[in-house]
Amino acid sequence: MAFDQPPPDLTKLIAAWEEFERGEQTPGKVLAKMKTAGLAQVLAQLAKSGWTPAA
Repeated sequence: MAFDQPPPDLTKLIAAWEEFERGEQTPGKVLAKMKTAGLAQVLAQLAKSGWTPAA
């Protein structure tokens, strides 16, 4: 049986980051949450689209 990965969830990504900034989670836990929320897909899509950070 194949596993279809769900689409990235920006709400979960932001929530995980905010928990880290408030000191509520360890870096490892935050990275795990961000990975399951689709961070890799978001970053790949940004890179593919040519997005660059604003100065």
